[in-house]
Amino acid sequence: MKKTLLALALASTGLLALPAFAQDAPAAPASDTANSAPTATGNYQPGQPVGSGNWFVNASAGQSHINQGPYNDHPTAYDLNGGYRWKVGPDAGLGVEVGYNDLGNFKLKNVFNSNDVNQTTERQALRGWTAGVNGRINVWQGLYISGRAGVYGWKGDGYSDQDINRHDLNKVDYYGGAGLGYDFNDHFGLGLAYDYYHASKNGIDLTTDTASLTAEYRF
Repeated sequence: MKKTLLALALASTGLLALPAFAQDAPAAPASDTANSAPTATGNYQPGQPVGSGNWFVNASAGQSHINQGPYNDHPTAYDLNGGYRWKVGPDAGLGVEVGYNDLGNFKLKNVFNSNDVNQTTERQALRGWTAGVNGRINVWQGLYISGRAGVYGWKGDGYSDQDINRHDLNKVDYYGGAGLGYDFNDHFGLGLAYDYYHASKNGIDLTTDTASLTAEYRF
């Protein structure tokens, strides 16, 4: 099931760009073409012309899931991400991104009791940097679908099935995701997302997937 969802996420990221390049911005009248400014149009960033772009930042919080070796848990995951996205068609954007995530090492409710907030020594401790591409199509007014994919430079700790020693691991793997949401205006939107983070080394698999709520602000 996870592999099927990952394949859909990766495919959606690539396919998002296709309809964007297949669409042409409305042409200006022939007599004014040389002097006219680009026309703002479409459902994606409707106040902006095709070819323009925006810096953006988004933050996510949700539930992660790991079921590998001794781990079977659903801890809270956090993600902070930013980048630049171009309006490549009337209804589509395509961009680049970098970010950082923590997939379940903090238990904020422990602020109100005597337990540790940082659960790194007890959990898989998976966290890392992401760098990749993202795409978005606004299918109707503010309603959008999105996709993302890239490399995942992670660090984590875990146990193999064969021994009782905790291993400190790090590697560059990959991630992919897909989502849907609503843009309230040209600057702010909310969405739901599924992301898959592949993290495996030396027979220890810390691969984790997440479901989260994402808020994005575009400058």
